[in-house]
Amino acid sequence: MIFADNVMKNEIKRTYRYRLYPGEAQKAELARTFGCSRWVYNWALETKTKAYYQDEESLSFTDLSGRLTSKKKEEETEWLSEVSAVTLQQSLRNLNQAFTNFFEGRAEYPSFKSKKVGQTARYVGTAFDIREENGKRKLRLSEMPGLINIRWSRELPSEPSS
Repeated sequence: MIFADNVMKNEIKRTYRYRLYPGEAQKAELARTFGCSRWVYNWALETKTKAYYQDEESLSFTDLSGRLTSKKKEEETEWLSEVSAVTLQQSLRNLNQAFTNFFEGRAEYPSFKSKKVGQTARYVGTAFDIREENGKRKLRLSEMPGLINIRWSRELPSEPSS
């Protein structure tokens, strides 16, 4: 993860890098979270595209969020309830931003995510926090067993927002 910080009027950008050291159970949970986030993004892209071309309907973030809640209650996709809902909602927000960028001419039409390319999941708000334990920083993620060891390249100027 990289954070950029604008300093002074000259707009100096600083990069902050970190490395996570998850345990085996945490690796499995992260893999499940990545998979569910990717699946939700692809499902929402397909749903939104079909709604537009077949029903001539434009689905908003709120529409997709409601459909996702219903989807999580279905028997064949109840596994979506096993991961943090925050990351699934963020996948919908990411897709919404991708469409905004497309319609404003800043990007191509959104494409489906592949598990062969970098895996991502975004935690925001109260779904994560950084804690000090025995003089070391550790990361707590929602629905994640235990704390994840983390190493920073340098001190952060403020708490990360996501």
